[in-house]
Amino acid sequence: MADLREHDSMFCRACGNEERASEGYPCRTCGTFICVICNLRGVIQCKACAEKEQGKAQPPAPPAEAPPAPPAKPEIAMPEWLVD
Repeated sequence: MADLREHDSMFCRACGNEERASEGYPCRTCGTFICVICNLRGVIQCKACAEKEQGKAQPPAPPAEAPPAPPAKPEIAMPEWLVD
């Protein structure tokens, strides 16, 4: 009988492990293969896309000025019958 030499695996572009091609997900940005294990760990991008995105990251915006304090409530006079 002939020996089948089919190879149904791909290398994960996030961790480098070789996994079955049918058991993985595409990178959110470029569509390359990401294995199930990485996906379960929360990885949604391959290493290359993640590094590109990190390089594009904007420096954090300066903190916004504190909002103005609400206006003071007018003092309500105490009724005379409650005053000692």
